[in-house]
Amino acid sequence: MDLAAAARERGIKYFLISFADLFGTLRAKLVPAAAIAQMQAEGAGFAGFAAWLDMTPADPDVMAIPDPDSLIQLPWKPEVGWLAADPWMAGKPVEQAPRVVLKRAIDAAAAQGLAMQTGVECEFFLISPDGSAIADAADRQAKPCYDQSALMRRYDVITEICDAMLELGWHPYQNDHEDANGQFEMNWRYAPALVTADRHAFFKYMVKSIAEKHGLRATFMPKPFVDLTGSGCHAHVSLWRAEQNVFADPTGELGLSGLAYQFIGGVLAHAEGLCALTNPTVNSFKRINAAVTTSGATWSPNTITYGGNNRTHMIRIPDAGRFEFRLADGAANPYLLQAGLLGAGLDGLAGRRDPGRRLDIDMYALGHTVTDARRLPLNLLDALRAFAADTTLTTALGAAFSDAYVKLKTQEWNAYARHLTQWERDTTLDC
Repeated sequence: MDLAAAARERGIKYFLISFADLFGTLRAKLVPAAAIAQMQAEGAGFAGFAAWLDMTPADPDVMAIPDPDSLIQLPWKPEVGWLAADPWMAGKPVEQAPRVVLKRAIDAAAAQGLAMQTGVECEFFLISPDGSAIADAADRQAKPCYDQSALMRRYDVITEICDAMLELGWHPYQNDHEDANGQFEMNWRYAPALVTADRHAFFKYMVKSIAEKHGLRATFMPKPFVDLTGSGCHAHVSLWRAEQNVFADPTGELGLSGLAYQFIGGVLAHAEGLCALTNPTVNSFKRINAAVTTSGATWSPNTITYGGNNRTHMIRIPDAGRFEFRLADGAANPYLLQAGLLGAGLDGLAGRRDPGRRLDIDMYALGHTVTDARRLPLNLLDALRAFAADTTLTTALGAAFSDAYVKLKTQEWNAYARHLTQWERDTTLDC
């Protein structure tokens, strides 16, 4: 696609050339349409040290080269076009850039004639602008999930977001109030992994922007309120060879093929390391290792298990031809979520990994009876150590990325550990 021609045809005045750094933060430059031809050829220049890319001030410019296939006109500001970009430096892709990492994983699958398709379920809260409380004071039910009144009180916000997705051709199909007060979820059709990752990144930006238009604040923080259910980002996964879903097998157990179970086996085998990517913040572990919430359940896993149509496991098989990965949370980097799943799953295929027995029990009530189930990491540091030790996963994602990610995220953990909390003072002053 010629972006200059697209600007003339669609009335685009400016382009946001955007990339996600290692922490999932979108970095962008606003480029006038008159300059987009040069940017399409050469990229927009950034100082890599100024973003979370593990670079130094001495490094040359990072050139973010836009992917024209990713072009999205902002539905609430159509004179602006958003473009996902791939960072390059010194004539080569930046190996640790998350979108580059995902494209490398996609290429590894393509070499085997395979392509992963995914859909994501992004949960978020609508809160007060200062972040101190949910925005709807009347949203107080003990079991608020699917609360019609609370949903309709936010009709203007939710429908503006949904209308935008309809306009963009994402095929949204349902919106609901989720299990926490003030929490919502919006679903759209699955797509190839890179398309889903780009849309996921844009969705988070769009939700925040439209919420701000309405005087609200949207957050994808995994656990913004200690007594309420946290925000997950469940991924539904299938693997395709051309037009054939190779996970689907009408004669297979629960409608899944042997390849699907091998892929699941890979995800289960690498779950501890994956956790560093899919649950990438200190706060993430207050969701997956949480006490029971006011609604009666956390809806998040804490063991590495899989089951049928059972939401108490890390992996659920809700239907034939796909599985649901329930570990990831709202802080997950959209590109690393996809890359991690694909890297782990491809190792499952390569090693013909057996996922073990399926558990059809309520893990919340009976999990203590399963003595051989591995536990998920209890904190970010444990997850980072598991990721660093998982040489199969780090090799699949690339040494440059893996080293940079562990380094920067360990710095984040150390920054957290330097904070003194009131809880520590309350429980230790009189030790």
